[in-house]
Amino acid sequence: MAEEDHALSAEVLQQVIAALSKAEPSSRSKILQTAATFFEIRPAVVSSASSLSQQSKPSGEFSEDRSISPKDFIHDKVPQTDIERVTCLAYYLTHYRATPHFKTLDISKLNTDAAQVKFSNAAWSVENAAKKGLLVPAPQGHKQISSFGEKFVLALPNRDAAKEVLANIRKKRRTKKADNSDGPEISTAESTEDSLI
Repeated sequence: MAEEDHALSAEVLQQVIAALSKAEPSSRSKILQTAATFFEIRPAVVSSASSLSQQSKPSGEFSEDRSISPKDFIHDKVPQTDIERVTCLAYYLTHYRATPHFKTLDISKLNTDAAQVKFSNAAWSVENAAKKGLLVPAPQGHKQISSFGEKFVLALPNRDAAKEVLANIRKKRRTKKADNSDGPEISTAESTEDSLI
């Protein structure tokens, strides 16, 4: 039985190679991806994210592979500040590179892949995005995009909708502060919240 399966597999492979050789080289990848989707086959994806992030990735797939380059994604979202760009890159890592938990280095590498201006201080930008509630801590010192961060990126490039998402984050934080009347009120970078948009 195993020999018959092996022979059949070899024959089918020869037919697939013969059929693909007739197609334009630029369309072969799309044909293979479409066939893999049709048969519900997950091809191995090589990512430029660090190996540490790859090791910390959950075993189940987080998102489907969508084919948009990081450069096009950032161009479509039109982030205006480093914090917005970090949040957009975090969204891209999560939904397009299947890397829900990432380090600052992963954001910096993806920023380079997206052909964006280098961050003056990537760690500062990532930390400020976390202070705004757009990113949250993840296991092993990693970060992940928050639900508000995802809503914010989905709202872009519509600035009014993005402002509304930020207003909802501020309302939630004010409610928490009001509930915490036992201790001193601690502001989490509210002075720079208005400069985000």
